[in-house]
Amino acid sequence: MAPFFFLLLLCFVPRIASSSPLEHSHLARVIEIQERERVSPSVQIATVRSLLGRLLPSHQASFEFEIIPKAKCGGKACFIINNHPSSGIKGSSEILIHGVSGVELSAGLHWYLKYWCLAHISWEKSGGVQLSSVPKPGALPHVSSTGVLVQRPIPWSYYQNAVSSSYSFAWWEWERWEKEIDWMALQGINLPLAFNGQEAIWQKVFQRFNISGSELDDFFGGPAFLAWSRMGNLHGWGGPLPQSWIDDQLVLQKKILARMYDFGMSPVLPAFSGNVPLALRSKFPSAKINRLGNCDTFDENTPPVDDPKYISSLGAAIYRGMQSGDDNAIWLMQGWLFSYDPFWKPPQMKALLHSVPIGRMVVLDLYAEVKPIWITSDQFYGVPYIWCMLHNFAGNIEMYGLIDAVASGPIEARKSENSTMVGTGMCMEGIEQNPIVYDLMSEMAFHHEPIDVEMWIDLYPTRRYGRPISALQVAWKILYHTIYNCTDGVNDKNRDVIVAFPDVDPSIIMIPEVSKAAKHQYIDRRLSERGHMKEISDSYDQPHLWYSTIDVIYALKLFLDNGDEASDIQTFRYDLVDLTRQALAKYANQVFLKVIEGYQHNDIKQVTFYSQHFLDLVKDLDILLASHDGFLLGPCLESAKRLAEDSEQEKQFEWNARTQITMWFDNTETEASLLRDYGNKYWSGLLQDYYGPRAAIYFKYLLASMVKGESFPLEHWRREWISLTNKWQRSRKLFSVKASGDALNISRWLFDKYLRNANLQMVYDLWGYDAVKSASM
Repeated sequence: MAPFFFLLLLCFVPRIASSSPLEHSHLARVIEIQERERVSPSVQIATVRSLLGRLLPSHQASFEFEIIPKAKCGGKACFIINNHPSSGIKGSSEILIHGVSGVELSAGLHWYLKYWCLAHISWEKSGGVQLSSVPKPGALPHVSSTGVLVQRPIPWSYYQNAVSSSYSFAWWEWERWEKEIDWMALQGINLPLAFNGQEAIWQKVFQRFNISGSELDDFFGGPAFLAWSRMGNLHGWGGPLPQSWIDDQLVLQKKILARMYDFGMSPVLPAFSGNVPLALRSKFPSAKINRLGNCDTFDENTPPVDDPKYISSLGAAIYRGMQSGDDNAIWLMQGWLFSYDPFWKPPQMKALLHSVPIGRMVVLDLYAEVKPIWITSDQFYGVPYIWCMLHNFAGNIEMYGLIDAVASGPIEARKSENSTMVGTGMCMEGIEQNPIVYDLMSEMAFHHEPIDVEMWIDLYPTRRYGRPISALQVAWKILYHTIYNCTDGVNDKNRDVIVAFPDVDPSIIMIPEVSKAAKHQYIDRRLSERGHMKEISDSYDQPHLWYSTIDVIYALKLFLDNGDEASDIQTFRYDLVDLTRQALAKYANQVFLKVIEGYQHNDIKQVTFYSQHFLDLVKDLDILLASHDGFLLGPCLESAKRLAEDSEQEKQFEWNARTQITMWFDNTETEASLLRDYGNKYWSGLLQDYYGPRAAIYFKYLLASMVKGESFPLEHWRREWISLTNKWQRSRKLFSVKASGDALNISRWLFDKYLRNANLQMVYDLWGYDAVKSASM
């Protein structure tokens, strides 16, 4: 087999002296071994043909695939699209795609469908595939007579975050994994993380040290928290892990790896970072075992001392462990720690990065679209790295992106002086959201020069919906310049009030003051409406707002006014629901502030009116979300229960799923977890059954305190809210797994109710009269 890539969750790397990291003999040799030891061309071609059968079975005979050596691609990985020599003969193949691997063949198929047939491929929950624009067999469009050659400028396209396995993949069976691996291949991903099943391996390893299965009960976390158990952030939470789960996940991992290899991918496997069960101390009392402090929800472990020699020795020891399994191993590390932890100053960072032989390590510049470390670290001090987009935290549902940074960042990094960049990557914590962002980012693995973003955006809705609708092209240009143009550098953790209700005394919440000058700035749309609120409590994370909400409301109006032309298209229905949700969620933040304003002015009438208005909005949003399968709570809970072998496991797995999206970690009767709502979701069922009742409890105490003339009873509110949460996490209530309702009509109803007619005066109050008038024209 080819050399393994290992991902470690404490993070360390080496140094490369040459101007190009790929000139280094070890990396070049690894790539050669990978290519030489891929499965046979016939297996890769058969795998691609099976993908085509699942994606577009009507066109099985329309495409032919051939594996070619890199020499025919100018020495780089590539795909080549040609008209088939038999094209024109009835029943014959029409398009011939060459590629150096099954991944390149799949990416070539996607490129052709995307740019010659104007198709679109995204995750099923975020709209799925749009293939209605693909002509029937026998009528596929021709490419130029000379063909189309697309080379990779650098070899690797990486995929996944260490926590994706818990936020998005925890409850997947093979059927869902097969779809995801198909998606990976079509996007050109050749370096995917493969994290499943490792508990079975660790169990066998620890058994050799006389640690029993029961002694691992407080080591392995539950299924929804395994990512953090693996990283040493926590032990045992959500467990114990059933033996059936351990065994089944190993079987699943073998199927996942086999399919990845059949496409010609190079899976990244987990390695040992030093995380051991507490029981090891009793077995080996003389061993030096350190306990590190509990961590945040990422691989955030600060070394116990900052001595560069210690850090270097630690990295070297870890790599020796990898070499014991594979002498040619490459250490792949998540570089998140360098973007957040002030511990990592240049001496410590260099010690870590240079602790491993040159060329034996690749670092993921995990958050390069917002905080690129390659710039501030002099190209990771010579270490090869992959330019990554993180984009999503905790699988939150929020329309958000940095389109310009994605379109230009990888190109700038690769072309920079003494660049050590060797790939691009997508490292979101949760998938199945913002399909436009991933459509573009996956493409950057194949671009040598900056793209014309305006032109790309102009074509996007035509591909996304399968037909040109001019008003929707305008709408998407607005969304590109607002929602998808976040440049404030703020981590986009969704803290909208509905899904992350503030746990603070209402008297200390600051109300933003909007001046007359600011109102004029709304009109000319040159300044976003972030307001002038300042952080006043660690318990209240202000909702993130980086764009003009009025512009987005106008884009939504364009969607609604032209919805009859596209209401039959599943990709449009997803985008419509998501955009309506986005607009109303930001509106709800302002409604909440009207409640607080009334409280601070001792206006019971205002508090009563806007509290009820907020609760009505939550219920109505739940109805909206119920109209699309991608926004349902039910499928998550049911998929968790399907993996259980008995009723007790059902309860445990459902508790895991419910807890991850609510309290996340432990709480007391009067103190919520610091990670509460970290994994929040805009899912139908969750709003109606949990977020709404939680807000109602807060408003109840708010009004009662006003009537009594007393201060807000924060502890009483917390006690009742936490009780609600604990009961909800243990609940077995069933929720719908199928969408219901007409998305277009529901969205129109909500727009009229909240954003245009029924409460127009309130919108004036919240956003400014002139701005609303402009958006409503």
